Amino acid sequence: MAQQPFQASMTKRKLPIGIQTFREIREDNCYYVDKTAYIHRLLNEGKHFFLSRPRRFGKSLFLDTCKELFESNEPLFEGLYIHDRWDWSVRHPVLRLDFSSGTYQGPDDLREEVSAQLNALEEEAEVIPRDDDTAPARFRRLMKVLHERSGQRVAVLVDECDKPILDALEVLDIARANRDFLRGLYSTIKDSDAHICFTLLTGVSKFSMAGPATRRAIEALGNLGEDMQEILPIAYRSLQGVHFLDICKSDRSQVRFIRGWLLNRAS
Repeated sequence: MAQQPFQASMTKRKLPIGIQTFREIREDNCYYVDKTAYIHRLLNEGKHFFLSRPRRFGKSLFLDTCKELFESNEPLFEGLYIHDRWDWSVRHPVLRLDFSSGTYQGPDDLREEVSAQLNALEEEAEVIPRDDDTAPARFRRLMKVLHERSGQRVAVLVDECDKPILDALEVLDIARANRDFLRGLYSTIKDSDAHICFTLLTGVSKFSMAGPATRRAIEALGNLGEDMQEILPIAYRSLQGVHFLDICKSDRSQVRFIRGWLLNRAS
């Protein structure tokens, strides 16, 4: 069945509290502050990015928005900035790793989680892993195979890329082991540049990404300028102007709640 275009409604909309899925926000007609202009700018200004912000600032939602865009799910972007600036006839493969759930304090936790995620990606892509392949080798092979099969370069998205290190800070040996393992995994981004159209890693801190190979592969998003501070959904100025006034007009009782919600999310 053909997808129906997203239709904006004049009825009262919901606040997307706790929702990290772009599709759910758009299909359920939740309030959404359009951030697609920033994605468009990133694509025009670079290729590999690392976005460092505190947790619960909307990084996962921004990453999910990128995923839907590269997969060319056009109906979700009706009425947004990027809709008329994107070639919807082109669909890019997406490789997404997510470290936001689980804990990584055991010696094998990270390797097992990465292996499970790579298993799922290989199964979806119908790629048969080799028994002696390391995690970086499997990740590198996925990028190459997907590019060759589709004819389009791959978008690589990694959510909470430093959480396995931060989770283990009380056990320094495991924290160091997790850091070294991730350096090897993320260094494949540089090695596989010819197969990649866009890379976005999100995290909390920059110190854990300090390996030389990773530094060369990831450009710090903070260097793009002060105006990029509005890139994430949880930014105070995003709720000023037309979107904030829209909420106020529809239900003034929500104004105090929204202010408290912002303060709690930023703490």
